[in-house]
Amino acid sequence: MTRGWIPAKVADACSQPNRLSTQRSARVIRSRGSGLNSPPQQSQGKTVVKIQLIAVAGMLLLTPPILAQSQNGVESPLNSKTATQWAELVMKGVDTEFPNKLSLVYSNEQQIKRPRALFPAFYGCFDWHSSVHGHWVLVRLIKEYPSIESAARVRKVLARHLTAENLAQESRFFAAEEQKTFERMYGWAWLLRLIIELETWDDTEGNQWRANLKPLESVLVQRIEDYLPKLSYPIRIGQHTDTAFALGQILDYADATDRDELRTLVEKRAKAFYLADVAYPVHYEPSGHDFFSSCWNEADLMRRVLPKEQFEGWLARFVPHLERQLSDGTVEPVNVSDVSDPKIVHLAGLNLNRAWCLQSIAASLSSQHALRKPLEASAKAHLNTGLGYINSGHYEGDHWLATFGLYAVERIAVPRTSR
Repeated sequence: MTRGWIPAKVADACSQPNRLSTQRSARVIRSRGSGLNSPPQQSQGKTVVKIQLIAVAGMLLLTPPILAQSQNGVESPLNSKTATQWAELVMKGVDTEFPNKLSLVYSNEQQIKRPRALFPAFYGCFDWHSSVHGHWVLVRLIKEYPSIESAARVRKVLARHLTAENLAQESRFFAAEEQKTFERMYGWAWLLRLIIELETWDDTEGNQWRANLKPLESVLVQRIEDYLPKLSYPIRIGQHTDTAFALGQILDYADATDRDELRTLVEKRAKAFYLADVAYPVHYEPSGHDFFSSCWNEADLMRRVLPKEQFEGWLARFVPHLERQLSDGTVEPVNVSDVSDPKIVHLAGLNLNRAWCLQSIAASLSSQHALRKPLEASAKAHLNTGLGYINSGHYEGDHWLATFGLYAVERIAVPRTSR
């Protein structure tokens, strides 16, 4: 059933210098009728409305200040307080071994070990991929905000985890034949994102951590090169195994490390999988456990693959009714009904994933394109909603949401020339 909605502005009660300047919106939703243009129901002569303020209240209470003061004319996406809070959250997570979810194949009982024995570098944060992207958060924070209060402790945590010995053990694990599908390709993609961050950082310790990652990097790149030619169809899903997300990260890695053959392979597979796609059913999203939008991950990938003019044509065919869908409630931020449920809280990440994809898609369009401003507005709305769920006090989301928040706030997905 089509949902009609009218945005109602609410004041930013948290506004003060250095905060992200936003106007948070409460959605005033008409009682459901036969469609968008159905007349509102009447009760005692008054329109019956439902004002959904759950997400707004969460944002007002939980969203930290985001923008830092400009220094030398450059505005920093995070202020030091927020960067420190996120660093503390992630440092706690990467050293938390239990609870832990190990999705492993065992060939014999001798292989059954505790997480830290199997993964001495990436044993925390509930699962391997969350630990990996948690380390990306820590590297990114001290690289871009070296004066934050916790910088010295962040370095100590990274130095303890990213040793040559630890990472050699992890590379041996991934090289085992029975583990060739472990973390394919979501965890692999985040490992490459961590490598990109180190690859582009001129820092003595960072250079050593980068070198220590090379054996594991070599194994995973080979796994990717072996797997992609065999993947007959893309995996379209709102969770870990979505193919488009991983291909986008792999392309960025290929660019950062000058791996032309890998870039060619990924571009070829991307075009084979997605170039002919038309009329994506945007209104089918989200599913109840999504932290990704398969739709927007795909578009975020194809803007990397296609020249601007060709991408604009592809986007028009892929989401032909997007201008209307950005304003009729089809594409809107989602609420999380239970932040303590490890699957339902995925929807908090969906807001942030959509935010970074919509940012990058908008930036990839010509400046006068009709969709550019609506996409930017939707990205901002999704970002504001998603940020409100970070650091909720529930490990179900706290072990991973800072990554999605940082990726969106730092506009990692946006082409550098458009940031």
